[in-house]
Order: sequence, then C-alpha cells, then structure tokens
Amino acid sequence: MSTRQSTLKLLETKQGVIVEVYVKPHSKEFRLAVEEDGLIVSSRQPPIKGRVNKELVRELSKLFQANVQIISGQTSKQKRILISDISAAEINDILARYGDKEKQ
Repeated sequence: MSTRQSTLKLLETKQGVIVEVYVKPHSKEFRLAVEEDGLIVSSRQPPIKGRVNKELVRELSKLFQANVQIISGQTSKQKRILISDISAAEINDILARYGDKEKQ
C-alpha cells in the first residue's frame, strides 16, 4: 500500500472547482496523472477541430459525474477547467481511487 498520495492543487469558487490541466494529444489511450500543480491528461485524439477538448470534457464529466467545461486554453495544451456541483475534496477522492485502479 502506497503512503504517498498526490493531492491536486484546486481552486474552489462559487461556480465550482477550477483545475489546471496539461494535455498531451495523440496518446495510445486516455489517461490521467495527478501532479501537485495540475492534471496531466493523455488524449487519444489529435489536436484538430477541438477533438482533444471534446474528449477531455466527455471523459472528465464521466469520471467526476459532474458538469465540466474548459474556461481557458481552448487552443493550448495548458487549460483551466471548471467542474461544477462537486467539492475539491470529492475530486481528490475520485482521483485517488482512479490512480489506485490504474496501478492494478
């Protein structure tokens, strides 16, 4: 059992929780990695016509069971996303479970 648990730096606002995301397009599979300063997301899609953004929003919405929207960085690898109707603690819990599942 690992005692090292990455806690993501999150910004809670009235609208929801803001998360810094760095996207790596053209990956073999969709994958998340938690860093202190943000999420590293490997996307299967090429950075053409918003495909990466669509995959990012779809997959994170499924993972967090919440509304996810990109608030800055539409055309950049560095993005800020807003996750509504969820707390920062719940996000960290979900990501910890996701990380544990990925290690298996």
